[in-house]
Amino acid sequence: MDHQIKHSQLKVNGLNLHVAEIGSESSPAVVFLHGFPEIWYTWRHQMIAVANAGFRAIAPDYRGYGLSDIPTRPENTRFVDLVNDTASIVDSVNASKVFVVGKDFGTKVAYTFALLYPEKVAGIITLGAPFVHPNAPFKLTLPEGLYVRRWQEPGRAEADFARFDTKTVVRNIYVMFSRSEIPIADENQEIMDLVDPSGPLPSWFTEEDLAVYAELYQKSGFQTPLQVPYRSLGEKFESRKHDINEAKIEAPTLVIISEQDYSFKWPGMQEYVKSGAVNKHVPDLEIVYVPEGCHFVHEQFPD
Repeated sequence: MDHQIKHSQLKVNGLNLHVAEIGSESSPAVVFLHGFPEIWYTWRHQMIAVANAGFRAIAPDYRGYGLSDIPTRPENTRFVDLVNDTASIVDSVNASKVFVVGKDFGTKVAYTFALLYPEKVAGIITLGAPFVHPNAPFKLTLPEGLYVRRWQEPGRAEADFARFDTKTVVRNIYVMFSRSEIPIADENQEIMDLVDPSGPLPSWFTEEDLAVYAELYQKSGFQTPLQVPYRSLGEKFESRKHDINEAKIEAPTLVIISEQDYSFKWPGMQEYVKSGAVNKHVPDLEIVYVPEGCHFVHEQFPD
């Protein structure tokens, strides 16, 4: 499958970023933005389908992820760096307007990109997460053992992950995020203890898939991924061109929600989506539900 996908390094904002792509350079472009613990490879099925449908599929690894350069000081990386990198990638592939597809925290990159660079966006598709304004106050009403809280604490995830090889860490997170309950550890437990490493992988995720992810995280490490998203969640964004706090997402937007995705169980999330509150900021919105879908629905049910 990978043989048709081309790989290149683009010089972007002082770093070499890895970009996978397939499809004619003259076709309308679709930019795929991954989450954690993923890299470009998470979009392998969609890239082929989109190219076959007459589009140009472009899937970067964020700075500090996969085959992209690691910033000199990963702890200083911010969400806005990923957003600006995305804009620079769009410019460097000579695409005037792109469709943006994001999942997990890639949805925040996608929506912030649309707020800061509305002129570059033809449409948006997000998986798992609807639009939440990036400058909305970030509150976690969940217990201390919530994985996000643990990973925000400097040094805690590093020590937890260091007990295992990279492949086991990626495997554990993948298995944990495939479940339908929010990962929360007891006070005397670490997040890695929530998964039995000898248990099975999800049926749609092969040992070969795991090996690809593991090799790329072996190269990048977890420093940048812990910084963005987890340690940057309260970051505020501004635009020199317009007030983004009042801005709406003008582009047509599709949200695909998996009903077995643990992230759909965040307190208040279902009510926010089903009450129509989300439409206030996204007037042109369509929502599709996948009843059996999990957090990785695009890998689980690629068709």
